[in-house]
Amino acid sequence: MDTTKNKFLSNRGFVLFGVLALVVILIAIFAPVLAGGIDPTAGNLKDAIMPPDEQHIFGTDKMGRDIYARVLYGARISLSSTFILVALIFVVGTALGVLAGYFGGWVDAVIMRLADMMIAFPGLVLAIAVAGMLGASMRNAIIAITIVTWPKYARMARSLVLKIRHTDYVYAAIVTGSSTWRMLWKYMLPNTITTLVITAATDIGGMMMELAALSFLGFGAQPPTPEWGSMLNEGRDFMQSAPWMMVYPGLAIFITVVIFNMLGDNLRDILDPREE
Repeated sequence: MDTTKNKFLSNRGFVLFGVLALVVILIAIFAPVLAGGIDPTAGNLKDAIMPPDEQHIFGTDKMGRDIYARVLYGARISLSSTFILVALIFVVGTALGVLAGYFGGWVDAVIMRLADMMIAFPGLVLAIAVAGMLGASMRNAIIAITIVTWPKYARMARSLVLKIRHTDYVYAAIVTGSSTWRMLWKYMLPNTITTLVITAATDIGGMMMELAALSFLGFGAQPPTPEWGSMLNEGRDFMQSAPWMMVYPGLAIFITVVIFNMLGDNLRDILDPREE
């Protein structure tokens, strides 16, 4: 335990970006306080498209809404949606991959053929199609990306399970009467979890970008919801006359994605068994 703790603390990159990630999460949690009580959805057309000043430090949008408050509240929606998305993909993909690898036969064939069908299509294009059929909302955007992304985790979990499925200690556990549930929980899942956690951590930034892309295209969060991708979509018509409408939510996405990508990379350096 102490050795593992020292590995985390001795990795300066992990500590640095872990602190920065915590700061971003705290900003999202305390958005109402940091925004000074400003309602991010309340606008005043008299204040529409005002450049940054002392009253509105990030300026206002076309409806007179304070962009600073919207960026802060947008952190809540963007982060929570991304974490939910990554968790869903992780659970669904891992569960299906472990089942496919352990049972084999027709179970493996059905799950892997479904995965092959998903992989055959460009991910974002298929997500747009699914989100379009389900209807434009952040919930449906999360479902759409989950549907097209789970095969990555399933194939990885399956390959890891296949490495140990026919080992002597697994056969010994079966002979001694271990139940299927116990075999999956005690032997199969623990051998996949580290690699998949690393993958999930490194995917946080990418999943945030995909959610923002769907919102930007109109398939995710809908106005007046303060979500970064949706804010970029609202500001694109004013790119030249009011660039601050796109600059600040764009910077928020860029900074957050970089922080979580670097955090994931450093976590991989610590936990990846190939680095031992």
